[in-house]
Parts: sequence; C-alpha cells; structure tokens
Amino acid sequence: MTSITPQQPLGSGFGARTTAAEALAGIDLSGKLAIVTGGYSGLGLETSRALTGAGATVVVPARRPEHAQEELATAGITAEVAALDLADLNSVRAFATAFLDTDRPVDLLINNAAIMANPETRVGLGWESQFATNHLGHFTLANLLWPALAAAPGGARVVALSSSGHKRSPVVFDDIMFDRRPYEKWAAYGQAKTANSLFAVQLDALGADAGVRAFAVHPGGILTPLQRHLSKEEMIDFGWIDADGNTIETRFKTPEQGASTTVWAATSPQLEGKGGVYCEDCDIAAPTDPDSDTARFQGVDAHAYDRDDAGRLWEVSAALTGVDAFAAAA
Repeated sequence: MTSITPQQPLGSGFGARTTAAEALAGIDLSGKLAIVTGGYSGLGLETSRALTGAGATVVVPARRPEHAQEELATAGITAEVAALDLADLNSVRAFATAFLDTDRPVDLLINNAAIMANPETRVGLGWESQFATNHLGHFTLANLLWPALAAAPGGARVVALSSSGHKRSPVVFDDIMFDRRPYEKWAAYGQAKTANSLFAVQLDALGADAGVRAFAVHPGGILTPLQRHLSKEEMIDFGWIDADGNTIETRFKTPEQGASTTVWAATSPQLEGKGGVYCEDCDIAAPTDPDSDTARFQGVDAHAYDRDDAGRLWEVSAALTGVDAFAAAA
C-alpha cells in the first residue's frame, strides 16, 4: 500500500518567480507524451512551450481546434491538436476513444483548461457549468484515458490545476449544482477548484499502485484569458490592475512563472514516489495558516485535501458521469 505524502513543503529550491524553463532545466522528456487541455492559451500555452522544449510530444485538446492550431503556430510550438469540449461528455468520450485507438501511452496528463466566474450557465444534464467543465469534464477524461496512463513506462503523472480560489468554497455536497441556493459565481468557482484538488487526492490513492501519481497545482495569480468574464472595475477592486489597466506586478506572476509549478509537479524527480498533494510555487504547499496575512492566497485549506471528501466526490462524480475506471476493482 502506498504511503500518504505529507502536505508539507520539501524545500525544493525553487520559488514563486521560477519560470517553467527553469523548473525543467536538465530534464529530458524525449519519448514522453503529454496531453495538455487548453494548451494553446495563457498558462496552457506556456506549459506546452516548456514541455515541447524539453522534448515531449504534446497533444492539445481544444474546443476550437482551428483556433488552437493558429495560436500554437504563432507561438512557434509544434503540437498535435484535437477537438475536445470539456462541457460536453460526448465530446470527451470521442476524444478519449480516438486517442486510445492510437495505442500510445500517456506519460503526463495536464488538466489545465478552465472557466472562471462566468454568469450562471447550465450544461449537460442541467449541471452548473464551472463544476461540470473544470471538474466533471476532466474527471471523465482521466478515467477514460486510464488504460493509456497505466501503460506509461516508468509511471505517469496527472496534474490538476486548482487555485487559491478553492478557499472560497468547499464542495457543497447537498447542493453541488446550485439547484437550491442562489448562484454566486465565485462560490461556484471555489467549489470547482476544491473539486480539482480533491480529484488529485483520490486519483493518487487509487492509481499509485499502478504507477500513476496525481498532484493538484495552484499556479499563482496570473492575468490570462481566464479572466474574460470579469469587468475592468472588478479587477481594479480586487487590486489586480490599476485604473489604466496595468497589472499590479507585485501580486502577479508572468505566464512563464505561472506554468512552472505545473511542469515541476509533472516532471520533478523531487516528487518521485509522492502524490496526492496540493502544490504551489514549485513545492508542496503548507496547510493554510489562518493567522497569516497571506492566508487568503497562500497555503491549502483543509477541505481541499480531505481524504474522506475526496472519496465522496469521486463517488458522486462517477454517478453523475457514468465513468469510473476503478469500479471493477472496487
């Protein structure tokens, strides 16, 4: 039985301003295959750039594949592009089926794509869109790709992008879809980001003995197209930008810095034999210190790595999606 990795920093030697290229220095990914959802924009683009730069073959599933191909080509990144809409489970199934038909292992699965703080939207079977897209779509993808992950020589890693937004809400199991409570975009985002973290906790527990380890990642504050649903006034009120629209640099990382924890969690030898933890600033994060001035945006709250909630969420997600790669072994 695989031991539980403590939610405590390792002292990795990296930090908040480490870039993705620096985190990958000396790591050769030749012969490795990575799938990066949303790998053509913002953090995903920088993740694709760093992984291909280290020698990996990168597959970028995208809702608009033609647009994704254009963005990657403009950035000088060579990657495979395929159609995938995380809000549509039929689309997820189609992508996974087509990929499995290529009979290639997946060494790295980066669940990067996300939506944030959008107006109330229902998808699928009336599901709240942030939970459905950010969590259920990726949950389905990872489960369907399980044979390819388990086939990776030397083991595979799955990285789920969470956020300090997880601090806004635990998973509200008695009303996940906001069917009874009023919809609030930030509570919905927070719940989805908590779900991303709990997904990593449970996938690691289920997959570790097969050599598949999972990590949740907070990339840090970065202004990217993820903020498309926010007004300029909201971002000024949050202290993200000034009145002229300029980023307040002391709060934010560059996209190259934001992608560093993703690629570190996906590849670092320092994490060999470890998993099921929430990472930030290229290290395992410490539990949130509620008395700290940085508690709002640093550290991980207990509800985002609670093992009982992780197991419960897995069961709920499997029931909603009808997908569970581990059901036969349970």
